Amino acid sequence: MPQDDDRPVTIYTVAAHAGVSIATVSRVLQGSTPASPMTRRKVLRAVEELDYVPLRSSRPVEVPRHQTHGLVLPGLVGPYYSELLSGFEATAAQYGQSVVVQLAGGPVPLEESLRGLLQRIDGVVIANDTVDDAVVRTISRTTPTVLLARTPVEGCDAVLAENERSAAELTSHLVEHGRRHLVFVGDAADSHDVGQRYDGFVAALRRRRLLEAAPPIRVRLEEDSAPEVVDTVLSSTEPVDALLCANDELAVSVMALLARRGVRVPEDLAVTGFDDIMTSRYVQPGLTTAQQPTRAIGRWAAIRLHERIEGRTEDVEPLVIPTRIVLRGSCGCPWDGPSLAQPPRAADA
Repeated sequence: MPQDDDRPVTIYTVAAHAGVSIATVSRVLQGSTPASPMTRRKVLRAVEELDYVPLRSSRPVEVPRHQTHGLVLPGLVGPYYSELLSGFEATAAQYGQSVVVQLAGGPVPLEESLRGLLQRIDGVVIANDTVDDAVVRTISRTTPTVLLARTPVEGCDAVLAENERSAAELTSHLVEHGRRHLVFVGDAADSHDVGQRYDGFVAALRRRRLLEAAPPIRVRLEEDSAPEVVDTVLSSTEPVDALLCANDELAVSVMALLARRGVRVPEDLAVTGFDDIMTSRYVQPGLTTAQQPTRAIGRWAAIRLHERIEGRTEDVEPLVIPTRIVLRGSCGCPWDGPSLAQPPRAADA
């Protein structure tokens, strides 16, 4: 939590809170050299709890400014993007910046829209695979650029959530519950994050010597895909006893539709998700999932973009935000309902 008094939060405050040196804090935040996962978690947790925003001002003051950050998103549908945008906008405001959001898939071709956008902003965050790598490289030559939830590109900062390890842990956990016929739900070619989650799923099955896994159900990660998923599972000639869905929005929708079709979760079919959206805590049974601090991801994208705008132009290591699995009832674990006293916090991820 932020300090109760009026003293400003500095890098020294963060170092003391995390129990590390200020040099370690600097290395983690700048990504100049790799840090151990435990050290990175300590520093990032301290930053979130103290609401610390690094302030740098090394760019010449005479450089014209628009006082505006750009954010390119594939869409705004679903809880993930609203949380992401909330974290990004709140942090940009701390720097005195406004935010212009550009959505892909509009009536005007995205590359044409980007040309207009770049004339009105000081820097841009590009999320997912909305823009080709070649176009990203061209943009980054003249405009500070940060990539979000996509494969890093030389010359750009990148902020990513950890995906593969948590997906592997979810998969192994389902196997420990006795599930042997697991199916991944999501299109690995659709995004960087989904691809990593599928890689974790496959790696865990191989470690468990379950090499004959069914092919994934390749659908978009949205509510409207649930009927296709349920129809595919119920019409399958091969047994299916667990679904690892690549996000919570789809997992919750699938669970609701399974219940209407007379399929019991988890008795007949275990289901897990990814994200830990609020609904996951209130469905029955609660959804076992991987919690990623989506608002914090947006916050860090704004911080990294500000640093680029202020003159830090050297290439750095991608900032990988930790995730963790949250066990509830949909996998077969005991579940007594949500605890309102201690809701999940982004800083604990």
